[in-house]
Amino acid sequence: MNATDIENTLHHILPTVERPGRYTGGELNQIVKPWDSASVRVALAFPDIYDLGMPNLGLAILYDLLNRRDDVLAERVYLPWIDMEAAMREARIPLYALESKRPVSEFDILGVSLPYETLYTNLLNLLDLSGIPLRAAERANDDPLVVAGGHATFNPEPMADFIDAFAIGDGEGLITDIVDAVREWKNSGSPREALLRSLARIEGVYVPSLYRVTYDEQGLPEIVESLAPEARTPILKRICPELPPPVTRFIVPYIDVVQNRAAIEIMRGCTRGCRFCHAGMVTRPVRERAVDEIVTAIEEALAQTGYEEVALLSLSSSDYDEILDLVREVGKRFGEQRINVALPSLRIESVSVDLMELLQGSGRRGGFTLAPEAASERMRRLINKPVSTDGVLSTAREIYSRGWQTIKLYFMIGHPSETLDDVREIARLAKAVLTEGRKAIGGRAKVNVGVSTFVPKPHTPLQWVACDAAEQVEAKQHLLSRELRGKGLKLSWNDFRETMVEAWLSRGDRRLGEVVLEAWRRGARFDAWQDQLRYDAWLDAFESAGLDPAFYTHRDRALDELLPWDHIDAGLKKSFLIEDYGWSLEDRTRVDCRDECFACGILPKFKSLRREHPGDVWECPESGKSAGNSAPVERESRT
Repeated sequence: MNATDIENTLHHILPTVERPGRYTGGELNQIVKPWDSASVRVALAFPDIYDLGMPNLGLAILYDLLNRRDDVLAERVYLPWIDMEAAMREARIPLYALESKRPVSEFDILGVSLPYETLYTNLLNLLDLSGIPLRAAERANDDPLVVAGGHATFNPEPMADFIDAFAIGDGEGLITDIVDAVREWKNSGSPREALLRSLARIEGVYVPSLYRVTYDEQGLPEIVESLAPEARTPILKRICPELPPPVTRFIVPYIDVVQNRAAIEIMRGCTRGCRFCHAGMVTRPVRERAVDEIVTAIEEALAQTGYEEVALLSLSSSDYDEILDLVREVGKRFGEQRINVALPSLRIESVSVDLMELLQGSGRRGGFTLAPEAASERMRRLINKPVSTDGVLSTAREIYSRGWQTIKLYFMIGHPSETLDDVREIARLAKAVLTEGRKAIGGRAKVNVGVSTFVPKPHTPLQWVACDAAEQVEAKQHLLSRELRGKGLKLSWNDFRETMVEAWLSRGDRRLGEVVLEAWRRGARFDAWQDQLRYDAWLDAFESAGLDPAFYTHRDRALDELLPWDHIDAGLKKSFLIEDYGWSLEDRTRVDCRDECFACGILPKFKSLRREHPGDVWECPESGKSAGNSAPVERESRT
């Protein structure tokens, strides 16, 4: 079915489905290029519905970057909701790009964002709706190259069977090099394997079909070896020495989406060293934008979109070196427009009175979010979030006294060595915060408590620990539901089954591909949606594959065990992660590494990039540097 047929059929289908604006395209600032004007055509996909995918800043950056090139066009693809999927399958409409309505299968590259693991079955559904073979090994020359990037790809193994190439690390330079490789390959007329070998030479690109993993008698990974001279081990993530100019020409949707605002990334990376935090570890080092650049970007974004809210994004916005100057300048430049400035990820220990005053002046009201992550000081030391209880209460006091009515507190349960007394401290701390609120503003004070369950993530110091047992998590949740009741208190938590699916996929090896495929065949999709999760389908898929789910979740890893993701180099030395894990067992904390370097391994790599590219505004290293085969990744021998 061609683009014209798809458009004609959509006229009959869209009136019958929920929120048809998800499927039409045509929004303000979308970019439509003549199909024949581009030598490489890229479909950028977020494997969930439009409402969630539209605000994804990563795809917005790549969309803007690629469409600035005359020889490339980039269009958007999202997964249809259940009703639209059924209608498309009945009418035999393939998944299409919003801008041109052309089938995804006609594009040269399908670039997929995978920020979290519970999108894996959605990705298989996206491939199936597109008519693209699910397994990479079954694709021919005329099938799109399927490339995946995002935080979940730092352990690519569970999706290795389905992805042609993973883009590990900062995507701006990676996507450019991948597009160039595809253009050259198209002109060469070579077989598909030649393209895969060419991609493997690019720093930060992992082509799983060029590697073989073997397992020992216990089912543990034993060795990862390359099958081609171009396939290096380990695969070092790509690092952009400088951030590119921020996106300002955001596409403005016709319908409400989860975050309808301009988003400006003010800083990438984090120096706090929270031991549970995958994003904080894999996005090192910190790179900041200048205040003038940010303010200019806000001005351009407001002019081109009409938005009235701007989010200044980073993993830790209040750690941005010039945050007070930035907020002051934003208030000075845009105060009369009364725009709302959102500063997510404010640190408890770095939220200053001055910053709160400035935020108040910019019109911010409603909820103020703090994330202690653990309520007892012992647990906060273990996870390297050394904030005192007095400090939390002092910050809460300042927040309420400046007019905020609701404080949102985020915690995790299931930390290593956590007891019920540690969990009970969550209720005590929440009640103490509420007391501070009532002292300041009376009965209007509210505390919303969100509790998630800890999953030990790859490339973090806690990657060796086991997930908490189901009965323990349920006991902790029941304790909190009893303790956190009454006026002004609200509690929410995630289903333990969601945590298990996330844990299997984030900690899994290449054999998990069969489980993902079988779960999808049994109806699993939209696993991140509470009302759509089909947990039984996952359990049946494990049984069908002959694998034990507990093997991936409920056992501690040995320090000398070869982890499924060890051949992916996130820039951190494994010796540093092991040392920090040991410190967690001793309740030892590290200060912010802006104040003291702990030799995690990232700075030598980063400084090398800066030396190689003096004066470079933002470009990543040239592709192919340090290319060449190296020794296979094997289990380490330790005493």
